[in-house]
Amino acid sequence: MSNIIDKIDWEKMDNLVPAIIQNAGSGEVLMLGYMNADALKQTIETKLVTFFSRSKGRIWVKGEVSKNTLSLVSVAYDCDGDAILVLAKPNGPTCHLGTKTCFCEDYQMPYKTIADLENTIQSRYEEKPEGSYVTSLFDSGLARIAQKVGEEAVESVIAAMKCDDEELKNEMADLLFHSLVLLREKNLSLSDVLAVLESRKG
Repeated sequence: MSNIIDKIDWEKMDNLVPAIIQNAGSGEVLMLGYMNADALKQTIETKLVTFFSRSKGRIWVKGEVSKNTLSLVSVAYDCDGDAILVLAKPNGPTCHLGTKTCFCEDYQMPYKTIADLENTIQSRYEEKPEGSYVTSLFDSGLARIAQKVGEEAVESVIAAMKCDDEELKNEMADLLFHSLVLLREKNLSLSDVLAVLESRKG
């Protein structure tokens, strides 16, 4: 990623370029900041998203006070070399107001629900809270989880053959949910499945 620094047209915007920060898991746009070459270099080296504060007149690490840092996943630049897109994992709320994103949260990312569901399943897998259905699935083991996926697949087929769209939507939701649980049990994620689909293009 270090060669990205040389790809940016720093002089075009007085040595500062806008940096859009996007949640690497959900795709949500978290915030907009500005980076100079030193801030981008520090971001890449430390793996913590770092900006140049125009009000403070200095480099600052996001979360240096609140501890709500942004862990770097990847950096990309646009076709003109005058904007940066940063994928990051937020460690707490991104906005200083305590919200997940600095932008209005009324909008919904198309697949944010799935990302949120994967995060919930992951937390249940790690914490195993009592009374949780997901916990009971993990406790029952791989065979039972796989069986549930099979059952939901059959019920989805039946709903489709009955031409019952509402039932089909509900059964497909159950199938997707249990499939995500099965992937977690096998230490995989939906991203791994999407990578396979991506490789099949064309």
